[in-house]
Amino acid sequence: MKKITAISVQKKTPNRVNIYLDGEFAFGVARITAAWLKTGDELSDERIAKLLADDARERAYQQAMLFLSYRARSEKEIRQNLNKHEFPEDAIEITIERLRDARLVNDNEFAQVWVENRSTFRPRSRRALAMELRQKGLDDETVRSAVSGVNEEILAYEAAQKRLGRLKGLEWNDFRKKLSEFLARRGFPYSVIAPIVTRAWSETRPDGEQKNFDNENEDIT
Repeated sequence: MKKITAISVQKKTPNRVNIYLDGEFAFGVARITAAWLKTGDELSDERIAKLLADDARERAYQQAMLFLSYRARSEKEIRQNLNKHEFPEDAIEITIERLRDARLVNDNEFAQVWVENRSTFRPRSRRALAMELRQKGLDDETVRSAVSGVNEEILAYEAAQKRLGRLKGLEWNDFRKKLSEFLARRGFPYSVIAPIVTRAWSETRPDGEQKNFDNENEDIT
């Protein structure tokens, strides 16, 4: 058994304390973990191990909360972040369970929000959205559900509208090539791109000049 001879608040991180055993610094833990400790208490090796495990879980949870403060995350993203900070596996699992219970992580809701935000600010194809969601660790069923309502024609048109400011003054061939390449990078297929480019061109011409995309010979690159 070892005796606690001092407990002091850490200067740089006041939410943590240093524990001294038998006159020597032993370890640091969160204040909430050390709430029931006091000078003079005796600690067994098993109690020390439990304190350190509890502290790891608390630190993992706080790190996850910090990570979530920037934007919503998938479970995979949270796990990757906690692994990067070298938290033990049991601390990570308990943290994920706490976040689920508090409804702070939910892959189905995350997928829907991700698609909605992308559709509003950076429209892209159903295939591109599905690829992004899979990269974030979401399963196929969740991905399919999230992208099932995506209307690629509407999104491609909205994406084109956001790009038109950079295409002012171009002749048809350059206009078609640049806008087509832009939409292709967003993952939209030729069958969606062709009518959208033609529509965007006619809407930006004061005389309503029409062009037939399919009669042009240049490929989308």
